[in-house]
Parts: sequence; structure tokens; C-alpha cells
Amino acid sequence: MNTQPSTTQTYEINPSTYDWSVRIFRTLKKLLSVHVKLYAGKNIIDNGEIFLFNHFARFETFIPQYLIYEETGHYCFSVAHREFFSGDEILANYLASVGAVPHDHKDLLPILTREVLKGRKIIIFPEGGMVKDRQVLDNRGNYSIFSRTLLTRRKHHTGAAVLALGIDAFKKIVAQAYEKRETKRLQDWSTELGIINIGSLLESALRPTVIIPANITFYPIRIKDNLLKKGAELLHSGITRRHSEELLIEGNILLKNTDMDIRFGSPIIADQVWNWPDRQLIKHVASTVSSVNQVFELHTNSATIGETLLAGRMTKKAGILRDQYMECMYQAVTVNLSHLASALIIALARNGQFEVSHAHFHLALYLAVKALQNIRSIHMHRGIINPDAYRDLPQGDNEGLRQFLSTAETSGLLELLEDHYHFLPKILETQDFDTVRLQNPVVVYFNETAPLPQIGEICESSLDQAIRINPTELAELEFDDEIRSWKWDKDYFSKPCFDDINRLETAIEDPCPFFLRPEKQSSSGVLLVHGLLASPAEVRSLGERLKEQGHMVMGVRLKGHGTSPRDLREQQWEDWYKSLQRAHSILRRYTESIHMVGFSTGGALALRLAAEQPESFTGVSAISVPIRFQDPTMMFIPLVHGTNTLVRWMSSYEGIKPFFLQSPEHPDVNYRHIPVRALYELRRLIIETEDCLCNVQCPVIVIQGDKDPVVDPKSAEIIFDQLGSSSKELLMIESERHGILMENTGQTQEKVSAFIQQCANPSQHGRTTENGVNRPTMAEKS
Repeated sequence: MNTQPSTTQTYEINPSTYDWSVRIFRTLKKLLSVHVKLYAGKNIIDNGEIFLFNHFARFETFIPQYLIYEETGHYCFSVAHREFFSGDEILANYLASVGAVPHDHKDLLPILTREVLKGRKIIIFPEGGMVKDRQVLDNRGNYSIFSRTLLTRRKHHTGAAVLALGIDAFKKIVAQAYEKRETKRLQDWSTELGIINIGSLLESALRPTVIIPANITFYPIRIKDNLLKKGAELLHSGITRRHSEELLIEGNILLKNTDMDIRFGSPIIADQVWNWPDRQLIKHVASTVSSVNQVFELHTNSATIGETLLAGRMTKKAGILRDQYMECMYQAVTVNLSHLASALIIALARNGQFEVSHAHFHLALYLAVKALQNIRSIHMHRGIINPDAYRDLPQGDNEGLRQFLSTAETSGLLELLEDHYHFLPKILETQDFDTVRLQNPVVVYFNETAPLPQIGEICESSLDQAIRINPTELAELEFDDEIRSWKWDKDYFSKPCFDDINRLETAIEDPCPFFLRPEKQSSSGVLLVHGLLASPAEVRSLGERLKEQGHMVMGVRLKGHGTSPRDLREQQWEDWYKSLQRAHSILRRYTESIHMVGFSTGGALALRLAAEQPESFTGVSAISVPIRFQDPTMMFIPLVHGTNTLVRWMSSYEGIKPFFLQSPEHPDVNYRHIPVRALYELRRLIIETEDCLCNVQCPVIVIQGDKDPVVDPKSAEIIFDQLGSSSKELLMIESERHGILMENTGQTQEKVSAFIQQCANPSQHGRTTENGVNRPTMAEKS
């Protein structure tokens, strides 16, 4: 069998082979555990011609072609190492049929130019090999990488820049030939390039030559054994250390739930590196250029002084263009939690601090996340955008952090001690290029963000800030997380795939959580909790009233609300409860005097929290809290929910009845679609709340509409009778509506406000019965 591909090998894409290769890859993608996410601005892929990617893993070289085809239907040519074409003619022919060209082919650049002019895309990995250590900056801050061949650092190749400038120069030559009506030359070029006519050639020539730098970021890096490596070692006992490392790292990427973020940077137009003399020089030599090949041979085969000068200018401009796109590529890295943790560790170790307390490190990491969110030019992994993924960092209760620390410990970089972390000397030691990902993943993460100096600055600052931050400053950051959480959920559940439900929704009032503070400093806080299907907008008017009376007021958003019924369907009552717990924790950093006001489901949650923390609240106002319902069909909710769950588990259908459509009292605030799951969770919450009412010790007022169409008014008496508080009131409001708090029926808001004031001044409490219970008469109820 031949060891080299045939010298007559043609490099033409076979559409049939390309298409079935894409189908196979599409199937493999579903089976693997790598999550590929593409970030590309509008029209970037359509307008781009040369796409450049960094190189960290072997298998990633097949990904960009697939993604571009999936996004646009464009076929791509790519540059592959000669080793893939050596030793197996079948493989060489296959690679050629899907657009791969050997990196050392004598006509590589003319072949790629031809394909660009025919409308194809070009994929290049300009680093020229895998950069396992991710170190792309030298000690002077210049871009360079380690060469395994030279065993030293070298500058990045300029091949992609030479290609782009050659294509751009040839386009200008074609355009000039058209202006001069040189039809014969244009026809010859069309024939040479395989372009159907002069018009198509001119159309291609008039398009700018656009380079799209892109960055591939993998997260997380894992170093534990996997089946791929074990299988290879079983079949080949003499596997090299280099290949063993690659199987371990890349096997874990493919098999163990890894994010692969591919982010396209800003387009770079090749023409922009030319100046006026350069363009004049191209015009001057245009008449002597007879083929694409000649453009790329100027530096070795110049026939005139003009050609020699142009060759020199192209060489100089290629270096400038190379530096531009490499900088753009590396600055497009998707920064994740492990990057920040690594930067913190390296900063500490380089300053000679090899121990840090858990509390200091965790808080510094959280503060680094929050600081990074304010830098719009840096791209962030969703794990540090979505607060659900990082908000527990100060407590060290974070899966991403645990994974990172476990990997660092396995690599022998640190020790996890009872109350602090101890960094080992190995963390600053130089490692072998082929094993650095195993021996020191911390420095690999650190190197990956080194082109972003802001990361180091943020981490240094966060380590200092973690020592001196005060409680209210931390609370401001935590409340910002509540707003970001709402925005994240809103964006996610506004996708077109949720339009079937969302387009029928009518809520327009601002659903964002709010924190209102009076002009004068206050020591009194009120926590407002909205009801099921609503949002903080439901309690906003009461919040404004209480702020004017001198209270700090926080309106919590319960998880799943203010976004889409589809979001609510995914939540458990425990998720709503965590929302309330977080809001209480934030407000508590400002004051210990906190009163809770909960409407409907929010009232049940408030009573549940008051029972769990009996000493934490000055009082609770519980309005229209459900224990029993007017609608008898509520008893069948567990059955319907169970059937829905079974159907979803066994098929792609959502269930027999995933939602009920209602006509809410306040369509500008409430969802119209009620998830059956939400009603089921409400029943679970009611059971939990009713069981713990006896533990509520703070003053409570229970307010209920006497003809509530949703909640059975007997619920109020059940709650009142089971409360453990020695100071409690029951107030019935004459109303045929459920939303008595928002509508201020019977001056409900004034009564709540008065009760808050009473609780803030215990000596001013209203009358009580002999045993401390205030149960109003029927006349008072009306």
C-alpha cells in the first residue's frame, strides 16, 4: 500500500460523502457527553471566508466543519497534518473528499484560494499543533507557543495571514482587470478556478476577504481514568505516555459531561492592513499576474522590482495580520469558574502565600465572579452568568468548585484541610509539555486566560476585598444575583420553542424583584412574598406604601415566576422556598427587624419560614393563604400530575394535561396557564406548612376574604387555630375576589401596615383575649 497519497490526488469535496459524514457526526454527538455550544453574531458565518481556531484536543479539528454546515449549509475545506494522509490511501482519499488538504501540499494556498472564490469556507488551526499547556504568551507578553519539533518557543505561523492577503490581492487584480475590460484574462481565470462565468468571479472578487478568529474552550478538564484510555491500554500495552495522556484528557472531554464553547470573535478584514502605497503597488503588478499560483510565488519567483517590493510588503503585513487575529482568538476565551479559581491560587502562590482559609478563598472567588460580570468585553461561561450555578460559592457549596478542587488534589497541587487549603510547591514548577494537563491543570487554566490581564487584576483585588467587605456590600451583590437570575430565566424561557404557551400570556407589569429604601435610614425591614402564578408586581403597590412609611422593603421573586409558565412547571415548592430564604438572608444584612407579608402561596411560604426560624421575625401578615380550596377538582391534582409524569417519562409528549388555562383576576400580572405540576407542588407546600404552624411564635395576622372564589375561607380559621403564636389576629374582609391585597379591598394594605407598626412596637399591640389570642367577632369580620 502507498505511504503517500497519489501525486495526482485531487482535492474536491464530494457532496455525498460530506453529507453522510455530517449525519454520522450528528449521531455521534447525541451519544457523547460533550456539549457543544456555538456563539456567533448575526451573519458572521455567512460573511466569513477564513475561520481560525485554537487547538487543544485532536478531535476538535472535526467540529468546526460540522457546525458551519449545520448553521449555513456551507461546505468547508480544512488544512490537516500530512500524517493523516500517509500510510493509508483509503483514509487519504476520504479526507480529500471532505475537503481536507495536507498542510505541506505545494499548492496548498492556491487550492484554498480557488475554494474561497467558489464560495467555500476555509478552516485553519494556525497554532500548527495542540497547545496542551495553553501558554501562548512569553515572559515579555508576546504571543508565542512551544514547538515540540524545535523544543523551544516560537511565534505562530503566518500561513493563514499569507492566504488571506494573497486572496485579497488577487481579488483586487481581478477587479482591476474587469475595470480595464480584460475579458480574456477574466475568462482564463474563471476556467482555471472552476468558476462558471466571469460574473460569478467578479462577484467573489468584490467581496471583502474576511477572517473570523474563533476560540474553543473546554470546561471542565478532568484527569481521572476513563473507558477509552483503559481500552486502548488493554489493546496496546506499549502505549506511549503522550498518547496515554491524550486518551485520558480527550476521553474525559468526550465521555464525561464537558462543555465545549466555540465563540467567534470580531471579523477581521484583510484589506484593512494595506495602506495606500500597498494598494498602488498591487495595481502596479496586476498586469504581470497570470494565475493565482503566481501571487503566492512572489517571494521566491519575483520577475520585477514591483513584485519583489510587493512580496516584502505581504511578508510584513502577514506578521501584523497574524498578531491581530491571534490576539482576537485568545481574547475570545470563554472564562469559567476554574479559570478564576486558578488565577486566585497562582496569585497567592506567587506572592508566597501557600495557605488560605476556606472562607477567604470561597468569598474571593465569589467576588471575582461578580467583578467579572461588570466587564462587558470578556466572555463568560454560563456557570458564572447564571446565579443558580455560583451563588453558593461563599459557603463553598458549589459543584464546579468541588470538581476543580478534587482535580487539583488528585494532581498533587493542593491539600484540602479542615478549614483551609494548602498549596504544594508543585503548583509553580515547570511540567513536561505532554503531561502538563495531568500534572498541573491549574496552570493550564491560568495560562488560558493570561491574554486577558483583567482576570489577574480582578483576582488580586478580590483577595483583598474578601477581607474588608462589609455585610451590606455583600447584600448588594446578592440582590444583584436575584435580578440576574430573573433575567437568565426570562431569556431562556423566551426562546421560540416556548411560544406555544408564551404567545397566549398577557402579563405586562414589571416582574423583577425589587428593593425599596426610604430616604432616611431605617432599621425596619419588610419582606413581601407574592402568590402562585404572579410576580413581585403583585405586591409592588404595598411596597411603595411601606417605603413611604419609612420601611426598607424587598419584593422577592419566587423561582419560576415572572418568566413563563414553562419555567414554573420545572420548579418544586422547595425552589420557591429557597427564593424566600435568600431574600431573607439579604435583608437580614441590613436589619434584624424583619416583618414578612405573604399573599396566598407566598403566605404559606412565609409561615413555613417563620416556623423554621421562630426568633427571626417581628411578625407575619398572611393574606388569603390556601389550606382548603373552593374547587373540588383540586383533589385530583396528584393523579393528573402522576399521569403527566409517567407519560413524559415514557414518551416525548408532555402529558395528558400539562396546563390548565384560566382567566386570572389580574391578567397583567398573573400567568394564564397554570402548570398542573405547580398545583401539585402547592399541595405539597400546604401539607408541609400546616404541619409546622404550631412552631410559629412571632405575632401573626391572618386576613381572608369571606367569599374568596379560590381559597375556602375556612382556611384562615384552620391556620389561626393551629398557630403557636401567643399574639395572633384573624380578620375577615368582605370580598368576592381572591386578590384582596393587590386591590386593597377593605383597606387590606392599611391593616397590614398598621399591624407591621404594632409588631415593631410590641407595647402598642391591640387587645387580646385572656390567653393572648385576639379572635374578632362576626361584626368585626364584616
